[in-house]
Amino acid sequence: MKRQIPIPVSGGLILSYKCSAGCRHCIYACSQKWNADWISEEDLEKILSGLAGKIIPSPYGSKAVSLSHGLHFTGGEPFLNFELLLKAVEIAHELKIPSTFVETNCFWAVNDKSTKEKLSLLKSKGLRGIMISVNPFYLEYVPFERTERAIRISLEVFGQNTMVYQLEYYRRFKRLGLTGTVPFNEYLKLEKKGDFLRNTEFFLMGRAPYNLKGILKEVFPRYKAKHLFKEPCMPPFLRQWHNHFDNYGNYMPGFCGGISLGDCRNLEALLKEGIDTEEHPVLGFLMDEDLEGLFRFAEDMGYQEHPEGYFSKCHLCTDLRRHLALKGQFKELSPREFYEHLE
Repeated sequence: MKRQIPIPVSGGLILSYKCSAGCRHCIYACSQKWNADWISEEDLEKILSGLAGKIIPSPYGSKAVSLSHGLHFTGGEPFLNFELLLKAVEIAHELKIPSTFVETNCFWAVNDKSTKEKLSLLKSKGLRGIMISVNPFYLEYVPFERTERAIRISLEVFGQNTMVYQLEYYRRFKRLGLTGTVPFNEYLKLEKKGDFLRNTEFFLMGRAPYNLKGILKEVFPRYKAKHLFKEPCMPPFLRQWHNHFDNYGNYMPGFCGGISLGDCRNLEALLKEGIDTEEHPVLGFLMDEDLEGLFRFAEDMGYQEHPEGYFSKCHLCTDLRRHLALKGQFKELSPREFYEHLE
């Protein structure tokens, strides 16, 4: 059976899964342990050319940015290969892709001079804005002074096209007077029990259910698999907005790390031909929102339900896919390294 996939209208381009950090919550399981495998300039051209004319701008205009519109360059940590990041921005600008921005953890913002030089050069190449990640997980790796510097100078360079995600954590860190790096377990001592997630966005997917299990069980209930079978994917598994494209050519639906709808280096053919669900059984189950079918499929391949249960449908789905990825050869479960780096 052939299934069509929606035309992507916004999203992120992962230049590499290599990162300067190894955050416990990372939805793409990025870390220093990955091989860099930076996207080639040839693949940059192919992917960005395929997205040109499809990406829609921010509601505030093509020169403005907003979280779920336009196209952002991400990782991993894109500033680990600044020359490649510049090239990506340059190509996107030449192709007139609107509302482009870069997502970063700011490890590179070591002094005012180099920080302003990098940001100014990116803007001169056509980058419209920046999104600065701020949370207790990055705080383990990036001195807060660098985050503050990057925000201050980004406001000088990009003005209102500077986004801080998440602003709530930035305010808390300032209120607590934090400096340097702070181990996550030490940070938790500064917050009331369970309050580290208060008024913030948090995804119970990717690495979080594995590396934060002890903490999350004090905050979130866990469910037997059968209670999650009929839960709809939130947001939908197939959607037009905010999909991701990686350095291996994988077209990933939404935030779903480790699963590929096909080769985004030939996007037009993928959109035209659709997906053969018999050749890609995992996609077949997920497109039909039949997590029970995927569960039974994994059981037939030796999967055993966790007696403690699961924090979310995403947790269960990731666990099933991890079992299948490490057991068999499923082209849609890519990159396989995602599953190897979850813990």
